[in-house]
Amino acid sequence: MELIELVNITKTYHLGEIDVPVLKGVSLRIKRGELVALMGVSGSGKSTLMNILGCLDHPTDGQYWLDGEEISRFNTDQRALVRNRKLGFVFQNFNLLPRTTALENVMMPLTYTEHSVSDREAKARARAMLERVGLADRMHHYPSQLSGGQQQRVAIARSLINNPPILFADEPTGNLDSKTSEEVLHMFQTLNREQGLTIILVTHDANVAAHSQRTIRIHDGRILEGGPPPLPVAPAPAAVAGSAS
Repeated sequence: MELIELVNITKTYHLGEIDVPVLKGVSLRIKRGELVALMGVSGSGKSTLMNILGCLDHPTDGQYWLDGEEISRFNTDQRALVRNRKLGFVFQNFNLLPRTTALENVMMPLTYTEHSVSDREAKARARAMLERVGLADRMHHYPSQLSGGQQQRVAIARSLINNPPILFADEPTGNLDSKTSEEVLHMFQTLNREQGLTIILVTHDANVAAHSQRTIRIHDGRILEGGPPPLPVAPAPAAVAGSAS
């Protein structure tokens, strides 16, 4: 069953008297429980598309169906409610509050819920989330006391605190080394497999996209294909000592 369906979505920005079309009739479907990569180079329109999918912006035209509800004409407040109830976000720069512990960072979204949550329940839920991402022993550490991979795990726990059915990960490994990137991507795969979480990886990197079940490629504001993920790119062989330059 489709959790997300876009029908002929367009987005045009107006810069003075100039119209700049960014999305040019995008149609796609994402099923509940899929792990999908949205892949494109800088300027392809993928960030604009993610902003629309994530209810951070609205399309110029077209229909956006999310969980059976047509939301393309929702106003700012209505989109905020959808984000709070149904969407989680993980970003390249982690976006953690520097003077706040891991536990407090994870609790933060609960202050914006429709229904009030007691401090005791909020702490219990945040602890459970940090345990899920393997940080039970780092709950009271500040971001500066955590590695990049640990900070991203805190960000993942925070994104899941409201139990959203969809998680958007925008270049989630952009600030991580290759080993830590693999660990984070495997965590997304585990969450998808064990929790049934629908995950959309937004990336320009074929190696990241290779961890998905399906890759949706976007180029110049149009969807090119939505087939299987690309094969990972093999690292370049190390130079042989003494070889000619």
